[in-house]
Amino acid sequence: MDMQDIRDRFPITRHYNFQNHAAVAPLSLPAAEAMREYITQVTESATIKGEFYKNAEQIRKSAARLLNAAPDEITFVKNTTEGIGWVANGLNWVTGDNVVTTNVEFPANIYPWMALSAHGVRLKMVPEENGRIPVERLAEAIDSRTRVLSISAVQYASGFRADLVELGRICKEKGVLFCVDAIQALGAFAIDVRAMNIDFLSADGHKWLCGPEGCGLFYCRRELIGHLRPVMAGWICMKNALDFGKYQFEYVDSAKKFDTGSYNLAGIYGLGASIEMFMELGLPRISAHLLMLTDRLVEGVRDKGYRVISSRQPGEASGIVSFASDLHDHTHIQQHLLNEYRLVITVREGRLRASPHVYNTTEEIDQLVKLLPAH
Repeated sequence: MDMQDIRDRFPITRHYNFQNHAAVAPLSLPAAEAMREYITQVTESATIKGEFYKNAEQIRKSAARLLNAAPDEITFVKNTTEGIGWVANGLNWVTGDNVVTTNVEFPANIYPWMALSAHGVRLKMVPEENGRIPVERLAEAIDSRTRVLSISAVQYASGFRADLVELGRICKEKGVLFCVDAIQALGAFAIDVRAMNIDFLSADGHKWLCGPEGCGLFYCRRELIGHLRPVMAGWICMKNALDFGKYQFEYVDSAKKFDTGSYNLAGIYGLGASIEMFMELGLPRISAHLLMLTDRLVEGVRDKGYRVISSRQPGEASGIVSFASDLHDHTHIQQHLLNEYRLVITVREGRLRASPHVYNTTEEIDQLVKLLPAH
């Protein structure tokens, strides 16, 4: 990869050493340009050309290629929570059913399931063990009343990357639906919904995809579209939706069944441009670069006396490194790096967390290590 070409696509590199992509990532230049193009067109010609929704369909196809899904299995969401909520509120539950997850999920993958307690559904949270969630513990938590296993592809606080292939196999074998919060993986690591037997997936685009906030992807396996009840009926999800004066209450036979009304087209344009950029760069190359950077970071912070919480076992490492000091105040370190050196990391769950991306360099990693106070 031509690093300078990649860095040119991220103007933030001119001003910051940004290593906080697990929070809200900088908007990529292709995403910004696509959004500006949309705004210019709608400003100068409104919707006269009528091409905006046709372009959205092309972006749907791009999103499908990203996940190895079919376009009719993909639709757009406002955020990760919305997609998970569609699953939680769209299934038919019976008192005594349960959902298996972990005790370290981001709230987007907790509260939609917790809300089902009103229907007698229990949420079973498997505890983290030294920064890991062993597959066997999740498998042990599944019982005869488990309907769904829902997990983050990569944990936001520890950076632990789940074995989605093995979890998908277990879920399929046990007849359990498999739901994935993919926001900390898409754009950094490949996700293949077919190979991983994923039934549902939801992810906003503002982290590793470097798209705008408030626009993301939802995947529903085709065979389940008819079994998942829309939580709200709207005009755009109906057959013959453009025949406005004819009220025909019949849902479309695709993931668009979960849409309700007009799209966030500016957001979809930006998201689509970022997806195309990352697929052009190649996710295997991006993943290899991230693992190289984070291996270097882990070695550096350990040498300075910090405890690394993130698993670095093969297949479990990600673009997130969480580490801790027993001597120094984490928030003070984070603020000092930002205010004095324009170096951006964050604090999550009492730990320092760095999350570099494809455009970050070894020099930027070394700068972070050098500026950390020693033990």
